[in-house]
Amino acid sequence: QVQLVESGGGLVQAGGSLRLSCAASGSIFSINALGWYRQAPEKQRELVARINKSRITTYADSVKGRFTISRDNAKSTVYLQMNSLKPEDAAVYYCAADKLPFLAAPAYWGQGTQVTVSS
Repeated sequence: QVQLVESGGGLVQAGGSLRLSCAASGSIFSINALGWYRQAPEKQRELVARINKSRITTYADSVKGRFTISRDNAKSTVYLQMNSLKPEDAAVYYCAADKLPFLAAPAYWGQGTQVTVSS
């Protein structure tokens, strides 16, 4: 089992920045991909960014150039630096992890952290 605990959400003005963190614990040796999904009200959950064990990253088109995902294996932590935030970035952000590199159907989820962007 893997446990994921997110932190760093909050309220920010449009154009501002936030950094989300997700600390993993448990059977972390089995984890390949880490990443972030988000879900806005009345919308489907979508993959925002992922990073695999080889540090290959993938981003949703809507966040490319503004968000950066990184991982610190020594701390078993994944980060999401979010810059130039827009009102449409507001959502609950979920950390996710999986044994496979694609994070298409994550086996493990965090509890979510709210990001609110005021215009």
